[in-house]
Amino acid sequence: MTGFGSAEGTVLGGRLSIEIRSVNHRYYNPQLKLPFELGGVEGPLRDRLRQLLERGHVTVTARWIDAPPREGGGAVAVDLARARQVLAAAKELKKHLKLKGDVDLAFVARQPEVLTPHQDGIPAAQWSEVAPIAERAVRELLGMRAREGAALATELGRRLAALEAGAGAIEQRAPERLTAELARLKKAVAELAAGVPVDEQRLAVEVALMADRVDITEELVRLRTHLAACREALVADGAVGKQLGFLAQELLREVNTIGSKANDAGITQAVIAMKGELEKFREQLDNLE
Repeated sequence: MTGFGSAEGTVLGGRLSIEIRSVNHRYYNPQLKLPFELGGVEGPLRDRLRQLLERGHVTVTARWIDAPPREGGGAVAVDLARARQVLAAAKELKKHLKLKGDVDLAFVARQPEVLTPHQDGIPAAQWSEVAPIAERAVRELLGMRAREGAALATELGRRLAALEAGAGAIEQRAPERLTAELARLKKAVAELAAGVPVDEQRLAVEVALMADRVDITEELVRLRTHLAACREALVADGAVGKQLGFLAQELLREVNTIGSKANDAGITQAVIAMKGELEKFREQLDNLE
């Protein structure tokens, strides 16, 4: 599920901003981008996010709005060896590719690890300082996800209603289909017998066997049970995406079985419509936690 939350607060005497974004993902996949002063709180932050978010690609970005004061005036360390490597590599690239232009100071200084803030005397942030900010940001994200979840639940409910209507139409049509099948079988037997007396008892046995083969009562019962379970899951607390995914598979199984047994144009049309609704239902589950 998608969501966004942000919060600001005071940490180490500076002003820290934390933004948390989440997008749809089958599993829980966190990615944290923190300034080095927050390196010690990465573990507790991951643990807290894992407690509150079960699925989604989650990106956490923390940045200083106002940097905290640093001892030593915020000195910058120069890695001369790294600078020489960058310069030599750039000149070699220019030579082999026959490129124009000069390698200047600005280019070398922009490369990673050439100039880095000196970390001597910089205090490490404590989780107790960062936790309230992170908590506000993740709660805002959860609020957005909850609103999206409510809208998805309404949409899924409409799909379930359509499936229930389809099941009702099939249930109503089923007795008529059996009567029609019985009449068809008797007519076929009469034509084949060509006036020869028919063993009514034997015919009754064949009719019973046919009725058993094409009976869809059990499938309809299981279908309605799965639909009821889906309804219960939509109003339950916690993550229900995986549960609904399993139920959707079971619903499709029952619908397919009904279609294979139907041998009736009306029931076949209802089955096709139900399979279309199920496909839309399953597509929406990819957005639900």
